[in-house]
Order: sequence, then C-alpha cells, then structure tokens
Amino acid sequence: MNKLLVLIALGAALVLAGCNTWHGFGKDLEKAGDKIQKSPNNE
Repeated sequence: MNKLLVLIALGAALVLAGCNTWHGFGKDLEKAGDKIQKSPNNE
C-alpha cells in the first residue's frame, strides 16, 4: 500500500511540474510572436 501511495505522489509531482513547464513555454512563445508582429519588416 505504501508503494502505491509513493507512486501516486511521484506521478502527481511530475504532472504538476510538466504543467508549469508548458505554461512557461507558452509565455516565451507569446513573447516571440509579439516581437515578430512589431518588427519593421512586417507589413
């Protein structure tokens, strides 16, 4: 029973860490898009 509880806790930690990683990636991608839109070569 303890092994199952540890595995569930580890799985939950990995999922939460993954969400934060994807959230940060989305913010970086959004900033890159904003810079492309504001570039002088964009008509």
